[in-house]
Amino acid sequence: MTSEIVYVLIFGSGFLAVQALFGLLRSAKSSRVVNQRLKVEARTGSGTEALKIMRKSRALTEDGDFALALRWFNTLVTRSGLPFRAMEWTVIGAALFLLGAVGTYLMTYNFVLSLVASLLTGLVLPLFYLKRRAAKRSKKLGAQLANALEIIVRSLSAGHPVPSAVSLVGREMPDPIGSEFGIVSYEISYGSSLSQAVGRLSERVGNPDIDLFAATVRLQERTGGNLAELLSVIAATVRERQKMRLKINAASSEGRASAMILTSAPFIVAGVLQIMSPDFYGDVIHERAIHIGLAGLLGWMILGNLVMRKMINFKI
Repeated sequence: MTSEIVYVLIFGSGFLAVQALFGLLRSAKSSRVVNQRLKVEARTGSGTEALKIMRKSRALTEDGDFALALRWFNTLVTRSGLPFRAMEWTVIGAALFLLGAVGTYLMTYNFVLSLVASLLTGLVLPLFYLKRRAAKRSKKLGAQLANALEIIVRSLSAGHPVPSAVSLVGREMPDPIGSEFGIVSYEISYGSSLSQAVGRLSERVGNPDIDLFAATVRLQERTGGNLAELLSVIAATVRERQKMRLKINAASSEGRASAMILTSAPFIVAGVLQIMSPDFYGDVIHERAIHIGLAGLLGWMILGNLVMRKMINFKI
């Protein structure tokens, strides 16, 4: 009986110790800086310097305008959220260009194919990656927007001024919306109006829900009205739009899965045949008719994917 009590006490002590450890870890995690803008501000100790660094890292000028000559590329870089380092990005692009060219030439000994592969790896692939990052960031920012607007509404209802309400979002919410609203807070503090700062936010992120928010702020500034009530309505609208997007994603998930399976199956089969029986197409692979047929099948597959994409891609 005594030994059983001792075991129970040991187990209880171990359980409490583990709980205490998890509690310490949670409290340490919650005390960390929640977004990148606050980290920059803590490092520089100045809001002005933090704003300059944040703008420079997003390929923006000190006034918040696009800094690069190619506006579409500048827009893509800014919306991706990746820190822009021109020299580093150039070196990575050149390395990918050489890797694609040399690798393809060693496999095919074809100069034209090597040139095409180098363009794909050195130019198209980085642009595709930036576009994917921008879309993912915009989607996450849209999912955070309703909570951010509700924080602003509660702060305004409590009697706080607009700059304080916007600054609260920049302090309390994680990236990407925390840093974006932190930049808005800086711009308001340094002389911009709320509509101007939110307009720049809309231009930086390229999200339709943010565009709706910016349009509401501009309308309220021109016509007057209770900003807290308007933002409350916008928050509810954004939540309903998010629900609708989730329903559409669920309804179109079967189509997306079918598209991925139908697209990947021929390449998987070709790879398996190449591994298990390398000579399966050995006698005919160099025939011109086979090349034309494979090119036609590839074009037909691309056309089918475009049709399926059109069928399952809904805009809200």
